[in-house]
Amino acid sequence: MPSLQKTSPQRDRAVVRPTQRDDVAAAGSELIGGPVGRRALLGTSSLTPVRVIALVAIGMFALGMVQKIPCYNWAWFRGSTSQYTHACYSDIPHLFVGRGFAEGLVPYFDRLSGDIEFLEYPVLTGLFMEVAAWLTPDGGDMMQREQTYWMINSAMLMVCAAVMAVCVARTHRRRPWDGLLVALAPAFALTATINWDLLAVALTAVAVLMWSRGRPLAFGILIGLATAAKLYPVFLLGALLLLCCRAGKWREFSASLLGAAGAWLVVNLPVMLLAPEGWKQFYTFSSERNIDFGSLWLLVSQRTGEPITPETANVLAAVLMLLACGGIAALALTAPRRPRFAQLAFLVVAAFVLVNKVYSPQYVLWLIPLAALARPRWRDFLIWQACEVMYFLGIWMYLAFTTSGSKQGLPTDGYHFAVVLHLLGTLYLCAVVVRDILAPERDVVRQDGSDDPSGGVLDGAEDVFVMGRAAHPARHAASAVEGPRVEWGAVRD
Repeated sequence: MPSLQKTSPQRDRAVVRPTQRDDVAAAGSELIGGPVGRRALLGTSSLTPVRVIALVAIGMFALGMVQKIPCYNWAWFRGSTSQYTHACYSDIPHLFVGRGFAEGLVPYFDRLSGDIEFLEYPVLTGLFMEVAAWLTPDGGDMMQREQTYWMINSAMLMVCAAVMAVCVARTHRRRPWDGLLVALAPAFALTATINWDLLAVALTAVAVLMWSRGRPLAFGILIGLATAAKLYPVFLLGALLLLCCRAGKWREFSASLLGAAGAWLVVNLPVMLLAPEGWKQFYTFSSERNIDFGSLWLLVSQRTGEPITPETANVLAAVLMLLACGGIAALALTAPRRPRFAQLAFLVVAAFVLVNKVYSPQYVLWLIPLAALARPRWRDFLIWQACEVMYFLGIWMYLAFTTSGSKQGLPTDGYHFAVVLHLLGTLYLCAVVVRDILAPERDVVRQDGSDDPSGGVLDGAEDVFVMGRAAHPARHAASAVEGPRVEWGAVRD
């Protein structure tokens, strides 16, 4: 019979000031006057942390739109190479025409005339695209219509970006300034308008906020909606299953699972029944898709010269994902202290990103909010972001090299280096999160004695099922870093 561990949630403490806890944040604050002082009158301004973070996120999103100006003005419409050399490519204007929105075709119901029969996006994303098409005026020059469609989508995605940043800022009650990691992330600004991923990211961020507030049904409904927009949010249920297993919170997990299944069905069932061929397109496309840019499999194939078929890649990716999930499960059940929800959620989504058949530049958006909650440390976050920005530039320069007759851009070896940087950057962030789980005294969120601020009903809950060394935890975590000792609570036989 394993021993039970109990922790106490810590909610009634002052807001954490990152400029007093993080050297990189303190150095960066010199641009606006330096770290906050002990006698600063906080909370006396109308610009609360959440409002500041929302404004910063909107500002960074707008800068990302400015970065797309060369494409908006001409590069999207005058050959393919220029949009790569200016690193301003976006799927949005191209799919306005390529997926029949310009002609008024109904997604999933109307067959397309191009290289794909139906829209290859999940249903909720398809609805998002269709709403933007409804708001795009008919008639006029096609170039102007594509520009308008991109602008309308960008306005809708800007709302998603603000929601994402605000939810991250509010998830950890005492650490609202961690939302600046999301708002100021360079990769967020660069990739926000490449595709429609921000819709699923925003829904997932709201779901995590709902779980942190002890609302499992609302969490499940939002995860179901997010999964109806993109596949990756469903993996958060796997992370939650492990934590609820350790804490014995089966009722809350069941509510979340039922909410997710119900919300997903409400969105998908009408299209599934009325247009089954169109509804299946996303799943058949994902299964039959060749290995693509940014993936480990493309790197291996190009370096070895051996082709990897979609079937082989599917099997290899599934095997590696199962192994990664097995490792995460072992970590969750044997760690000396129950991992925080954000930590486990980040690890499982990162595992999916690393083994997937494709890594589009905008997939970094999936990880940014989870990374800010799992490891709110500016140094590590910026190291990872630097790797992602290098990959962002690398993929476009490689495409410029392969599409231009003059071979201007990044050759294959340089592109492989960019892919390796992306893989290593993500693995590095995973490694420091795992280290925090194994040595919770190094977790900056827990150094003040907090348990799991994003954990909702898991915050401060007893363990009812643990394995390995977690069955006999120490009574306290040795203080290996500066800061207050992390008290673990009593151990009961």
